[in-house]
Amino acid sequence: MKLLVTAATTLEIQPFMDFLDQHSQAVSAHQYRLANCDIEILIAGIGMMHTAFSLGRYLAAHRPDMAIQAGIGGCFRHEWELGTVVMVEKEYLADLGAEDHDQFKDLFDIQLWQPSQPPFTGDSLVNTFAGLPHQPALQRATGVSVNMVSGSLSTIARLESKYAPDIESMEGAAFHYACLLENIPFLQLRSLSNYVEVRDKSKWKIPAAIKALNNELIKTAETLSLI
Repeated sequence: MKLLVTAATTLEIQPFMDFLDQHSQAVSAHQYRLANCDIEILIAGIGMMHTAFSLGRYLAAHRPDMAIQAGIGGCFRHEWELGTVVMVEKEYLADLGAEDHDQFKDLFDIQLWQPSQPPFTGDSLVNTFAGLPHQPALQRATGVSVNMVSGSLSTIARLESKYAPDIESMEGAAFHYACLLENIPFLQLRSLSNYVEVRDKSKWKIPAAIKALNNELIKTAETLSLI
């Protein structure tokens, strides 16, 4: 099978790339052969704009059998332990719209998009996990994608009230959008590096989150390579 693995930054999947360097056959730069699986790595860039452009350019020339987006993200649920890896079922575009006095209205609220306008289901981008040759036994999560990471109580309260999210990222919705439009089975893996709260980097656990993310990514790739 042909597998695309994409991430915003090399940092987030460097251990996975090191694993491929050691345990697979390098075909070319960022292309590997692991047992029955051809794996290509795409470092798409930070945020939805970079991700959309990189994925659009890639998918115009290639058609993988499956795509995985791997990255770290913030967590709204304090009962979830940092370092936990989840798979995102549903994504909301959480800061694309208009301010109306002290209210935020997304593109569905102001009727520039209609509910369930393809590839949306209602007002979210839903992964049904259909067509996946393998699905990890991970907690499913609802994500919000934002251009500016949330760090104020008012913004956090707005997101929680409007979307009831579990996690936050800067790329997830762009990945869901592209894969849904192209009808490519996909999986978004997120490892929880910090809680979404007033910004305090001393509480973040990025190394632990990256380690857990890459352990899961390696395990998933090994399973797919034997199918």
